[in-house]
Amino acid sequence: MTSFDAVFQSSVDNPEEFWAEAAKGITWYKWCDKVLDSSNPPFYRWFRGGKMNTCYNAVDRHVENGKGDHVAIIYDSPVTNTIKKITYKELQQQVASFAGALVELGVGKGDTVIVYMPMIAEAAVAMLACARIGAIHSVVFGGFAAHELAIRIDHAQPKAIIAASGAIEGKKTLAYKPLLDSAIEQSTHKVDKVIMFQRDIIKAEMLPGRDYDWMEIAAKAKPADCVVLDATDPLYILYTSGTTGMPKGVLRDNGGHAVALNWTMKALYDINPGEVWWAASDVGWVVGHSYIVYAPLIQGSTTILYEGKPIGTPDAGAFWRVISEHKVKCLFTAPTAFRAIKKEDPNGLLYKKYDMSSFECLYLAGERTDPDTLHWAEDLLNVPVIDHWWQTETGWAIAGNCRGIELLPVKEGSPTKALPGWDVRILDSGGVEVPPGTEGNIVVKLPLPPGTLATLWRNEERFIKSYMANFPGYYETSDGGYIDEDGYIYVMGRMDDVINIAGHRLSTGAMEEIIAGHPDIAECAVFGTNDQMKGQLPVGLFVLKAGVDRKEEDIKKELVQMVRDKIGPIACFRDAAQVKRLPKTRSGKILRGTMRSIANAKEYNMPSTIDDPVILEEITETLKSIGYPKV
Repeated sequence: MTSFDAVFQSSVDNPEEFWAEAAKGITWYKWCDKVLDSSNPPFYRWFRGGKMNTCYNAVDRHVENGKGDHVAIIYDSPVTNTIKKITYKELQQQVASFAGALVELGVGKGDTVIVYMPMIAEAAVAMLACARIGAIHSVVFGGFAAHELAIRIDHAQPKAIIAASGAIEGKKTLAYKPLLDSAIEQSTHKVDKVIMFQRDIIKAEMLPGRDYDWMEIAAKAKPADCVVLDATDPLYILYTSGTTGMPKGVLRDNGGHAVALNWTMKALYDINPGEVWWAASDVGWVVGHSYIVYAPLIQGSTTILYEGKPIGTPDAGAFWRVISEHKVKCLFTAPTAFRAIKKEDPNGLLYKKYDMSSFECLYLAGERTDPDTLHWAEDLLNVPVIDHWWQTETGWAIAGNCRGIELLPVKEGSPTKALPGWDVRILDSGGVEVPPGTEGNIVVKLPLPPGTLATLWRNEERFIKSYMANFPGYYETSDGGYIDEDGYIYVMGRMDDVINIAGHRLSTGAMEEIIAGHPDIAECAVFGTNDQMKGQLPVGLFVLKAGVDRKEEDIKKELVQMVRDKIGPIACFRDAAQVKRLPKTRSGKILRGTMRSIANAKEYNMPSTIDDPVILEEITETLKSIGYPKV
């Protein structure tokens, strides 16, 4: 067996021993009574009886171990022309002072706090301050619509809301305070304590008696110590969109989360304490929670908190500038970021301007990495490009290539193998395991490893219904795919992205891969539409690379032929159209489900996470021009 296979096998055969060993990487006030409590499935709990504190592990212990002068956070904001480095000692002082201010406002262990902030260092301080005193934070993506924020206020019922006055979105300044005030007005649960961090770029008007100035209260507060917590105490709630439109509050606990994330920094990403790591995401998403704030800080490495875009701040060389300037070892971002860079700078001319000698690896996640983007990044960067797959619910990767254990050969279209701790299976709709190479439902045999969702906030029934009911004994990922003879996992998209054409199940993800391989295409989306004769038919929308000047009809013919050649006439791929851009969430996921609804004349809710609502009008017009919805 290779070393990776040996590590994986031990994690599946002896999970308690495996994770007890990994747990030595964090600091415990008291070791647990039981590594894995299986007494109430599917509510498995890790490190029952253990006492610890996540903030202590992320901040204080490094100061106590003589690493106080080491840089914890590099805040790099091209939109405000600011670069600021915060040492572990400075971070400890800021977090303790702000935590003290929360305590003086009556926030304590078990209370919930909503954080509504952009990508600024204070967002990380707010999260850590909550963790320090045992309050449960729920970060809501900064600039989220008031209605969506109100839904989360009613669901989380926070004791206080921590917010910033605003952010820069593109070329505009976005004021957060009017959105927040409107959300509080709309919500049934009334919040009477709002802490406002006033930014230089925009000042918020304060409401006397309710609103408190961050700097003022933190300056006066007595610094708070870390509270001793149970490993099974909740750390945070993170809302993820549900199929009903009602968000699901994923609940993460303290102990298992700290153990798993700390373990992944070396095992998966090959980062050591003291090295510079960059997850180019947002604190409002799971990647921001796991790999901007908690994992790198728990490990004692340096994390970059970047307030900007991959292009336009100022150009498509923005990422290379950050990597070069701060000596970044590894970058973790979404494929959509690289497609944007590729579209603006297809020949990578801006890359050549920077010293990239520190850079060792690129990690991609958040959506499927199409082979064209994979190869473009490999050719340009000349470092491993590693696709890995995970979900908000899981908190860290289900499948990936563990560079810190053994780098396995890359297979395009696959995020490699299941990580240690993840017993991944493929089941048919009846719950029977299928042979290698056969597509089906991707599930994980219970118990899930540490750091995954413990339950859904205030809704255990929905937790079981959403994830555990269809395949008893397994966690249902709701993704479809297959595992090949070598154990490599292929994620072909959400199960509702599998379309049924005249009784044949075909993956729209497979069609997207083919289209994305066209030399003129920057990115694309394929989704199913209803058809009276065949049941469903695929429709493709595509965006051209910058500088391409060809007839849309010619490109469309080529795409139809490519799909026919690679999948066959069975795919019935005939309808495609060029668009200027595709509708996406702010984290970069393409809204295929929404486009499918438009093409099928189905009602849909405006996705709360959409980057730009106007784009749906453009998509509607484009679909009309090629005959959708069919009357």
